[in-house]
Amino acid sequence: MFTGIVSDIGTILSAEQRGDLRLVIDCGYDVDAIALGASIACSGVCLTVVDKGSHADGRGWFAVDASAETVKCTAPGMWEAGRRLNLERALKLGDELGGHIVTGHVDGVATVIGVCEEGESRRVGFRVGPEIAPYVAAKGSVTIDGVSLTVNEVADHQGETHFSVNLIPHTWAVTTLGELGEGRPVNIEIDVLARYLARL
Repeated sequence: MFTGIVSDIGTILSAEQRGDLRLVIDCGYDVDAIALGASIACSGVCLTVVDKGSHADGRGWFAVDASAETVKCTAPGMWEAGRRLNLERALKLGDELGGHIVTGHVDGVATVIGVCEEGESRRVGFRVGPEIAPYVAAKGSVTIDGVSLTVNEVADHQGETHFSVNLIPHTWAVTTLGELGEGRPVNIEIDVLARYLARL
């Protein structure tokens, strides 16, 4: 379980296909405090730590395995060496819930349709298909590449749905969302409450 509040940005050092895709990710975490088997959200995807270590400079790294299903269901190109990832360690009992409840199970891929400045913030528009659209609501929550965000507006356009979010300067600066541009695919997770309401 996560909150969508990013606590570090990691960089994929290597991506090696060995049945599953073994990813080695550089990070600023104290890896001595990370247990093997722990969960870390990597740009919104809950992955299990299978190895860890430190570089000569003391900076840490951890390794995870991404299954073929994970790769298929997430944004194209995001598991390549050199790619930066939003990282969040799993929520502990008693931690502050600063964002919203995030499971780390990506529901689909959204595409950026535009970025514009609004004061000191940026408004970012996204496009999603009909499988995601019913779960996106104005003033509701979504997770984009692991970041908890509030939806501003939603509008339907010829079989697809557009929605927008505002990114304050802090979020733009301390997450990979500052790299967003038109056409970029991103991971999206809908609010877990929307899933249950739809099922009811």
